[in-house]
Amino acid sequence: MPKKVNKDLCIGCGACVGLCPAVFSFDDEGKAEAAPVEDGAADDAQASCPVGAIEEA
Repeated sequence: MPKKVNKDLCIGCGACVGLCPAVFSFDDEGKAEAAPVEDGAADDAQASCPVGAIEEA
């Protein structure tokens, strides 16, 4: 399932970008953002987010 990033919670640590660069990238403010695509690694990135900022879209 596609993911979304709660920008209020995101601390810009980069774990999601490192684990799943096909879905996650940084915006101009250094916060993560998610492309509306499905990738199995996105589930691992969601589980690895230290602040729980990645949610189901």
